[in-house]
Amino acid sequence: MDHRIPLPPTPILETARLILRPLQDHDVPAIQRIFPQWEVVKHLNAAVPWPYPDDGAATNMAMCLDQRAKGEKFFWAITLKDDDELRGRIDLWPGDAQVRDSRGFWLDPRLHGQGLMTEAADAVTDYAFRILGWPELWLSNAQENIGSHRIKEKQGAELVDVTPGIYVGGPGVRETWVLRREVWLARTASPSKSQS
Repeated sequence: MDHRIPLPPTPILETARLILRPLQDHDVPAIQRIFPQWEVVKHLNAAVPWPYPDDGAATNMAMCLDQRAKGEKFFWAITLKDDDELRGRIDLWPGDAQVRDSRGFWLDPRLHGQGLMTEAADAVTDYAFRILGWPELWLSNAQENIGSHRIKEKQGAELVDVTPGIYVGGPGVRETWVLRREVWLARTASPSKSQS
């Protein structure tokens, strides 16, 4: 796969209940407040510092904004339509059979179980396939992360590998998936309304 760098600027994506907008410096306090919860981090890659440092969100934000400025990744703040406060994050970047990862996300645990993460993932997936024309997305999750697993199943991704993984919560099993453009387009017959 062509790595398509630099990527275009991060667009605003809209769903029935969410606005996905580019991540901004002013999101640091919300991230520092929401992110360092065990329910958020336990299934994330062990590279995430834990316990989360007081400057963790600011340090990560500087890295994200640098990657975005270089056109390497998209970073969206997940916000509810009735306010602009960050409630989670979803990222997208070019992946291939070697990188085997193209998307990551997390959401405030108080909003779990409402289908919001699926809504956000669908908007970003649709953008990757309909607007960018990417042929596939490589996706991964800790096997114990049932919510992330279910989102991939609902989207039509194919589980292609199960390997050892190391997470903030300790050793585990990493599931690797591929979601192909033709499968996504067949599952979503009508044109997307998520781009603005």
